[in-house]
Amino acid sequence: MHGLSLYKIKKGLLKKDFTSIELTEYFLKRIEKYSHLNAFITVCSDLALQSAKQSDKKIAEGTAGELEGIPIALKDLFLTKGIRTTAGSKMLEGFIPPYESTVSEKLLEAGAVFLGKTNMDEFAMGSANITSYYGSVINPWSKDKKLVPGGSSGGSAAAVAGGLCAAATGSDTGGSVRQPASFSGIVGLKPTYGRCSRYGMVAFASSLDQAGPMTKTVRDAAIFLKVIAGYDEKDSTSSRESVPNFEAFMEKPVKGLRVGIPKEYRINGMSEEVMRFWEKGAKLLKDAGAEIIDVSLPYTKYALPTYYIIAPAEASSNLSRYDGVRYGLRVNGVSLNEMYENTRAEGFGDEVKRRILVGTYVLSAGYYDAHYVKALKVQKLIRQDFVQAFEKVDVLLTPTTPTSAFAFGEEPSDPITMYLNDVFTVTVNIAGLPGISVPIGLDSQERPIGLQLIAPHFREELLIQAGSALEEAADFPILKEIAS
Repeated sequence: MHGLSLYKIKKGLLKKDFTSIELTEYFLKRIEKYSHLNAFITVCSDLALQSAKQSDKKIAEGTAGELEGIPIALKDLFLTKGIRTTAGSKMLEGFIPPYESTVSEKLLEAGAVFLGKTNMDEFAMGSANITSYYGSVINPWSKDKKLVPGGSSGGSAAAVAGGLCAAATGSDTGGSVRQPASFSGIVGLKPTYGRCSRYGMVAFASSLDQAGPMTKTVRDAAIFLKVIAGYDEKDSTSSRESVPNFEAFMEKPVKGLRVGIPKEYRINGMSEEVMRFWEKGAKLLKDAGAEIIDVSLPYTKYALPTYYIIAPAEASSNLSRYDGVRYGLRVNGVSLNEMYENTRAEGFGDEVKRRILVGTYVLSAGYYDAHYVKALKVQKLIRQDFVQAFEKVDVLLTPTTPTSAFAFGEEPSDPITMYLNDVFTVTVNIAGLPGISVPIGLDSQERPIGLQLIAPHFREELLIQAGSALEEAADFPILKEIAS
């Protein structure tokens, strides 16, 4: 059962091969059995079973929604009315939101059953899911060594890969859907900026954040994305672009599709096995009828420093709201200023503090023009690179990450080297483009490797089209056993 895709679960429910209650009980038992993965911060057993009961009734009546009765998980930065939301931080340890995020509300309207809230790097800041106040998440693909699942959506990635839910939401600011998808052997789709509402998402970097599906298959991602996409008047950055039936592009052949291979993504430090799988992916698409074309994105080399100026700057502004006054943690002091200091010192972890300090620095007088304004100018040049590339090709094919998942204890000791995990993914956020990571195979250590497809703005259907062809040709194995 845990190996079934969302698509097959949906078909099984409608054919009455099983009930939503049976499914929900099954997944809740797996969540308990594999609790050592630490994929969930909050499990909503009673609520899930109540929802499943209602879904079974709607299915019987013939009034089922798009995701009726399907048990899913939510990354713990989507606000859920009446259900604790922590963003992986002590700062929000006991926070119960009074309203629902738009993404989770759309899922509820579609009939999805919420199993719980998944673990994540604190305030979505991390590439390994080791910065959470609630402890690290373990990659279900671990064998001899415990592997990180990637971050910041590592809890969602582990839950999907480990068969603890049918699908899950993630959020992607610099690769936080695609990078853990690659590390964990699943599909992760980051939509165009503005495609999905950010209302009710705990903000990291407002101009970069975007919700996205984390699923077992490309078809599942297409189904999920159609539900959560669409204009939202509560989000000023939400797009009015029409939402197509993404699933319809699953069967569209890639013959004649122009696939670009950016030469700048061949970097020092990239695993030789990742390079071989990249070449394999290009060959698989070529064999399916696609045309492979070399392209250049010259400003790629400036993407990582640009991202790590813009993102911390916005984070320092967004996280200023956590002051101990209105909600969240409060640590008293003899004065108001001391209360602020005590609360933020105790409530934030080291990585969050590091990014707040970097962001405050680049926005400060004397450094704003030298760093932040310059980064915004480079951002425009990076976007222009993609515009010019997409005049020659329909999609781009790149690695998702420079290496496969690393083991605990093997992670880089300095933050800068850790940030290099996002070197292939941050460009997509900087340019506001859609991207998808599709599992392509296992390396010599039997660790998953994913390839990334990038499309022009609001052309997610091209990701589904090319991604499904890549997925079918790669025939990635299902994870059957989880190490205890």
